[in-house]
Amino acid sequence: MFDYEENMDRYLDNIRELVENKQYAAVRDLLLPMEPPDIAQLLEEAGAELMPLLYRLLPKELAAEVFVELESDSQEMLINGFSNTELKEVLDELYLDDAVDIVEEMPASVVIRILDKATPEMRKSINEMLKYPEDSAGSIMNVEYLSLKKDMTVADAFKRIRRIGGELETINILYVTDPTRHLQGVLSVRDLLLADEDDRIEDLMDPNVVSVMTLDDKEDVAQAMSKYDYLAMPVVDQENRLIGIVTVDDAMDVIEEATTEDFEKMAAMLPSDKPYLKTSTIATWKARLPWLMILMLSATFTGLILNHFESKLAACLVLNAYIPMLSGTGGNSGTQASVAVIRALSLGEVDFSDLLQVLRKELCVSFLCGICLAAANFVKMLIIDRLLLGNDAVNLTVCAVVCLTILFVVIFAKCVGCCLPLLAEKINLDPAVMASPFITTIVDATSLLIYFALASALIPALHTV
Repeated sequence: MFDYEENMDRYLDNIRELVENKQYAAVRDLLLPMEPPDIAQLLEEAGAELMPLLYRLLPKELAAEVFVELESDSQEMLINGFSNTELKEVLDELYLDDAVDIVEEMPASVVIRILDKATPEMRKSINEMLKYPEDSAGSIMNVEYLSLKKDMTVADAFKRIRRIGGELETINILYVTDPTRHLQGVLSVRDLLLADEDDRIEDLMDPNVVSVMTLDDKEDVAQAMSKYDYLAMPVVDQENRLIGIVTVDDAMDVIEEATTEDFEKMAAMLPSDKPYLKTSTIATWKARLPWLMILMLSATFTGLILNHFESKLAACLVLNAYIPMLSGTGGNSGTQASVAVIRALSLGEVDFSDLLQVLRKELCVSFLCGICLAAANFVKMLIIDRLLLGNDAVNLTVCAVVCLTILFVVIFAKCVGCCLPLLAEKINLDPAVMASPFITTIVDATSLLIYFALASALIPALHTV
């Protein structure tokens, strides 16, 4: 397979040279063997000056496929430069769900122009789909699908596929409905190919159809498609009437969007729907500042704890050296647990009812991890800190305080890390919010309290301070 991405710079240089020499046919010949996503990436790299020219060199059907793959700002730029005829040609080649996605991304002035040039049928369908909530199955479904009737023969089904199949996004999966569009069964084109021409659809279809409702969460739909390995999922209304289908490419987009959003929330950032390099400095600043401000102010509790135990730190200065290590270990332990539970929640492997089971598992894991970390740190403190570095203040009592703190902090951090995402899910918050920055702030303050409580109890010099 030829990797266009690795050779993008060479391709662009070649295309720019051909354009300068007005060899447009040669440019077209270079673009035609490429896949739509590769052409879209090349157009993005070519920049605003060259993009309209390259786009107009593409055949009509390929141009529509490439248009869908472009970023929204590039789509807006091209639409603003289109004539009415060009815009109508693009819209005529778009599948309905792709047209809806484009309309959702465009400013009002562009949307008005798109709807004005769309066919009455497309305009009506777009307006109907825009009424569904943004996170629902209805917002991502395609209302253009191929349905069959139970009394059809295989020969009848193939005639119908040949007649209207070319206008549809997918014909791999076929749905059987009654005259009022109630969903009755499902079968694949493979089933038809392996059957006799006289066989009836009723005898070939599977009547046990897994479907989703129009208002179901689109992430749940994508997970269901992954679970059942479906290429398309039927979407029905409250009366089990087939309204549309969600195809696997739309499900992949949902999963990518959800994963990106979770990563951003776990990193204490507001979600963004634009690529990193296309997001302005101001927009990035606005996305990052709120959580940074909250986390910075919340760290005030850590400062208050340190101030409260200032006299104890002065009486045993060596304790200061291990505070960063304890905080880091606690934060890392909590992050491990939270990420594992957030992933399990997103895949539907656990829910709030599994809280005790999850907590029991993390307690066992945290105890084993804590024992190993404490033992390794005990050896490190005696050999490296005391013997090699000659720090006589690192005695057995100090080692015991630090290592016991590690054990308790790891146990606490992992329990907090596994419980908070489950609690967030229970109260309808995004579990990703309860990730590393939030947990680290809690664990930092708690680890200091545990540290100084153990130090006060075990180190004689601190008893009277």
